[in-house]
Amino acid sequence: MKLGTTINYAGDFAAAVDRVVEMEQAGLDVAWVAEAYSWDAVSQLGYLAARTERIELGTGILNVYSRTAAAIGQTAAGLDMVSNGRFILGLGASGPQVVEGFHGVPYEKPMARISEYIDVVRATLRREPLVYDGKTVKLPLPDGEGTGLGKPLKLINHPVRSEVPIYWASLMPLSVKATARSADGWLPVFFVPDEFQRVWGDDLKAGQAKRDESLGRLDIAAGAMVAIGDEFVGEAADKVHDLSRPATALYWGGMGARDKNFYNTIAKKYGYEEEAIEIQDLYLDGHKAEAAAKVPKDFLERSSLVGPESHVKERLGVWKEAGVSVLNVNLAPGQDEVETMGKLRALVEDA
Repeated sequence: MKLGTTINYAGDFAAAVDRVVEMEQAGLDVAWVAEAYSWDAVSQLGYLAARTERIELGTGILNVYSRTAAAIGQTAAGLDMVSNGRFILGLGASGPQVVEGFHGVPYEKPMARISEYIDVVRATLRREPLVYDGKTVKLPLPDGEGTGLGKPLKLINHPVRSEVPIYWASLMPLSVKATARSADGWLPVFFVPDEFQRVWGDDLKAGQAKRDESLGRLDIAAGAMVAIGDEFVGEAADKVHDLSRPATALYWGGMGARDKNFYNTIAKKYGYEEEAIEIQDLYLDGHKAEAAAKVPKDFLERSSLVGPESHVKERLGVWKEAGVSVLNVNLAPGQDEVETMGKLRALVEDA
């Protein structure tokens, strides 16, 4: 199991990079950079490539509406070049608020668009002339569109690798099936290793049944709040779990409309039907603190790794058994991040 961490779009980037450099020496394997509508992830990853030596560097995520498919192919080739073969391309659809509000692009056919972008990126890295007739991507432009002068072109440069790992951040049934069928890795959210099969198991199996054997096993990169030590029991552990409440309430309650919130749907599939409805009602009515207080403690405990080393080691076994190949670590404040990463690396190897 690899260990990852995410540089978020808020905070001191320079300080975050310094921490990543230190954690690389302690056992960190992957650094992801989020984008949303903040600094672009590509610029930051280029800087990280120069500051690091061993770790893989991933976009977590690039949305497929803000760049053309070929541009993302160029980006994958370029970041793989400057990192000397350490790049992971994380793709997703984002949401209509960002895509239509910030980028001014219609939020249409997200699943088809990601599938087609994956095809085009792979063709770009293989230096094939880009000819594609999809639902959302057409290369070159068809007759009757544009000047009519477009022709199939291939990447000028020879990429460091002809294949770069492509991870898909998917949530809903059809897109999870497509992820399992065609992506190298999956980036789920709100992952509970004991229970994720009840939410996504059937869709993963259906997609994997159609998976090309040449792709190998589907990697799973899932995140968890981490705090390791004998002091993290009882109320102290609860305080760490409470750190996740505001963001969980935001996603379950406020991400999307009342009748179209994918994260709220996931919560219901986990069995938190009443809690999901109550949290959404409270959040949309402006009672954010009350909504956060209603996030189930059981969910927070099982989706995190908080407690003494023996407990964390035992739970790591559950994450491994679930097939998680990259554990994306969110370190609780107050810990020595480098020391904690070193402890976690040792526990992963022993689990």
